Amino acid sequence: MHETITIEKLSVQEREEILVNVADVLETTARDALFAGNPNFAMLSTNMAEAIRTHADELARDDIRSAERVLQQATAMIKQFKAVHPYRVVSHAIH
Repeated sequence: MHETITIEKLSVQEREEILVNVADVLETTARDALFAGNPNFAMLSTNMAEAIRTHADELARDDIRSAERVLQQATAMIKQFKAVHPYRVVSHAIH
């Protein structure tokens, strides 16, 4: 059988790494949203990524429940954007 790994079973370093990786994905999503013409979503994603990066250590060490909620919210935002924009912008030109 396949064992489900929960955030509580991960080490502090692994939790922090996951939080930083999610922040990276949020920043990429923000860039894609900006190119897709959705500046509000881009700003929201960027702000969330910055907040996660700023508090990654604290969330990973002290507040595991909040870290789990933050990851769920970030994942929901990413999924929401990808549902509306399933294809990434391959190239863009700025004039």
